[in-house]
Amino acid sequence: MAIERTLVLIKPDGVMKRLVGEILHRFERKGLRLAAVRMLNVSMETAERHYSVHKGKPFYDGLIDYITSGPVVAMVLEGDGAISVVRKMIGSTDGSKAEPGTIRGDFSMSVNFNTVHASDSVESANYEIPIFFGEKEILEYRTPDKDFI
Repeated sequence: MAIERTLVLIKPDGVMKRLVGEILHRFERKGLRLAAVRMLNVSMETAERHYSVHKGKPFYDGLIDYITSGPVVAMVLEGDGAISVVRKMIGSTDGSKAEPGTIRGDFSMSVNFNTVHASDSVESANYEIPIFFGEKEILEYRTPDKDFI
């Protein structure tokens, strides 16, 4: 597999439930490398850019209201096939239908408050990461053993 980068957002409900450490710990234990991380309040402008693909859909306004309702932890994770690995780890969009053991399956009961967002493709990651991070904020460093990532 190729080394990929993906954007992950721990959404306001995940932050409010104090799940940031648990979620980050799961990704690190899996072997993904944390390349960037920050906590922020998402501005209306940033939210509209991030969710622009959903503009005009009935749930768009709710997405914007939700992501701007409280602090978010944004991170860039990197590793072999990171996008598909992270998507499997977070589970189905609807937390009530997500498999136990996934992040949404363990910590979410709905599609509206589903704890995390993750890029769903290389194209999405390439679009989403620069919304939250500048190039100089994404760190490259070596791990003790390349097999860790």
